[in-house]
Amino acid sequence: MKAATPWGLRILRLAALALAACLAVGARAAPDAAPDATPDSALAPAPAIMPPAPAAIDTPAVSAAPARGARPRICLVLSGGGARGAAHIGVLKVLEDLRVPVDCIAGTSMGSLVGGAYATGMSPAEMERLVSGLSTEKLFKERPPRKDLTVRRKQDDFTNLFTPEIGVQTRGLLLPKGAVSGVQLETVLRQLARTPGYRDFDKLPIPYRAVATDLVAGTPVVFNAGELANVMRASMSVPGAVAPAEYQGRLLVDGGLTDNLPVGVARAMGADVIIAVNLGTPLMKREELTSVIGVTSQMLNILTEQNVRASLASLGPADVLIEPALGDFSATDFDHLTATIPIGEAAARKVAERLAPLALPPAQYAQLRAAQQAVSPPDTRPVDAIELAPLHRVNPEFATAVMETKPGEPLDQATLDQDMRRLFGTGDFEHVNYGIMEEPGKRILVVNAVEKSYGPDYLRFGLGLSTDFRGDAFFNLIGSYRRTWLNSLGAEWRTDLQAGQTTSLTSEFYQPLNTRQYFFIAPRIELERRPVNVFQGSTRLATYDLRRLDVALDVGSQFTKYGELRLGVQTGTLDATLSTGPEALSPGPGRIKRGAITGRLFFDQLDSVDFPRFGYAGSLRVYASQPGLGADDSYIKAQGDLLYAHSIGNHTVSLGLKAGTNVGNPLPRYDLFQWGGFLQQSGYATGQLLGGNLQFARLVYYNKLARQTLLQGIYAGFSLEAGRMGAPLVPGSPTGLLKSGSLFLALDSPLGPLYFAYGRAAAGTYSFYLFLGKPF
Repeated sequence: MKAATPWGLRILRLAALALAACLAVGARAAPDAAPDATPDSALAPAPAIMPPAPAAIDTPAVSAAPARGARPRICLVLSGGGARGAAHIGVLKVLEDLRVPVDCIAGTSMGSLVGGAYATGMSPAEMERLVSGLSTEKLFKERPPRKDLTVRRKQDDFTNLFTPEIGVQTRGLLLPKGAVSGVQLETVLRQLARTPGYRDFDKLPIPYRAVATDLVAGTPVVFNAGELANVMRASMSVPGAVAPAEYQGRLLVDGGLTDNLPVGVARAMGADVIIAVNLGTPLMKREELTSVIGVTSQMLNILTEQNVRASLASLGPADVLIEPALGDFSATDFDHLTATIPIGEAAARKVAERLAPLALPPAQYAQLRAAQQAVSPPDTRPVDAIELAPLHRVNPEFATAVMETKPGEPLDQATLDQDMRRLFGTGDFEHVNYGIMEEPGKRILVVNAVEKSYGPDYLRFGLGLSTDFRGDAFFNLIGSYRRTWLNSLGAEWRTDLQAGQTTSLTSEFYQPLNTRQYFFIAPRIELERRPVNVFQGSTRLATYDLRRLDVALDVGSQFTKYGELRLGVQTGTLDATLSTGPEALSPGPGRIKRGAITGRLFFDQLDSVDFPRFGYAGSLRVYASQPGLGADDSYIKAQGDLLYAHSIGNHTVSLGLKAGTNVGNPLPRYDLFQWGGFLQQSGYATGQLLGGNLQFARLVYYNKLARQTLLQGIYAGFSLEAGRMGAPLVPGSPTGLLKSGSLFLALDSPLGPLYFAYGRAAAGTYSFYLFLGKPF
């Protein structure tokens, strides 16, 4: 079968492939030869994928122990191939069934992952269980689970902004180095590597080598030591898709660009017999070469196959070649990894006769595998210190405060992985990982948090639109500019601009008051102009424009990643002008002075805002207008909302509640609740319901139908809704219970959630909707 490339990878793949082609053309080393043996210990350490250590790379001439007894030394060579690489697990299963010993392993890209896991003692069955739970989203999603984001980064999700963010520097606008940072991928790699810490790969249960590519020199780089998970990460850093890894001043990317089948590396390890597993990538047919991306992909495949052919040509008569018949299975189809395992098994069994002479007697093989699979218990010894790579903008005290791991406490890998996700979730880093360094009498946790090279200022854009195909429509363009780390406490200045039906400008200076950023002060200015339509039934009676200017000052506290509480004062003016309709519906007498005490409680534990599957979120707001603060009117407006989601498989049910009311004096005409529209009493026009208090509930069901290239998900669902608008502006408007519902098809698109829906109210009104954005 053929799976499409995930949209984020495909968009950036063109530039990546062109870069890779240049590397392949300019590579100075023959792919089947031993790379340059010059040590890198003289290079200055840099924010890196692993702690620096002498002779960790480019030392292929170092040979492991000679073969046991008189039998030949057998080395397994595993090629790269992306998602096709899970076929290597099937090959390993057959090798074990046939009792073929493996004395050393050399791997590239996905081959380095499977080979590295096997070298540490992980069985093929364990690997199969691990990969069965993986997917493109779990491996390559750009940011960690949403629950690990800071509150401010969670709040960004409620505005329909596109990704990626654009860096703003004096030299111009910049984009990230890769489509994904690799933080999610590295969590999986650490599971494969089992034990953190710097290791000599000749001392693993099975000696091991991994191949990466020096992005600057265009030459292969062979690792014989290091943090195993980080070495794997470097070996499969596809340029343009996964951000490059940095080690001792070298920028490293996928090893497949220069040595996709590292036969020469295995020879340097002392191999007498090589079992080479070549996954290959089939060339596209003429009719598939219809785009620039297709042609460039073909060019990369041709260049990669050239270095593989050189490796294949170096195989001798005693060596065994296994080539799984993967057909057109996509190298990017990580949603169906296990589908290639049986194909790998079948390919290995085809050469069983050639493998049989290499087999050991049952007792001897069982003894060998028992020794290779002996797993040491997790090393939970405390670290004596935590060291961060040099940071230029982010306060190191903030970075260490985010982490739960502390010196002197037992080391827990799950906690460390979560610490890395939390650091990345602050939005300040483009790559985060760690390593353990052992020094005489001292154990050090080295955290490599690499600040965004395109920061510290960021620009994002978005849009929102809605139409019922009968004249009720709006279109809004959105822009957000964020300046970060303006001082050592992490001050942030954010300005949001919206133009369209609603025009607004909000600019806030967010100043934390302590290093951990639990407390803050936030002055803010808000300008807004928006129309308000007044209906009687489904007939529009009047329209008036509201123009608002407010200046506010909030103080508050963040509850780590769970929520935020704000209290503040606000003052300003509001101009309400009747555009059409009778004077009796005018919202007020010209300019209105405003002054209030405000409060807001926000909490958020949703896994997604666009199409949540699990979790909850909500808010409570209070606006207490006070003449003592300069307001013309005295009233209190309170409102709250709650959203809860739960899923079983691809089926999701969410419950949404919203309520608003006045406390004491009735709300003035210019500050009423406005409701109606898709999923906000479907079947009614947008903002059709206008009144002094609101109660609303909805139950939404949706089923995820499919994943596609440019669409992260396709959903079909329905909603059941009920609400009431009390104290309506127009006398005679309905005040009883209003019932409605909708049927919809939704797309999780790069532009945001896109809905096509039919909504109908019990009163008989109905609407068709095209909606882009986040309803409720």
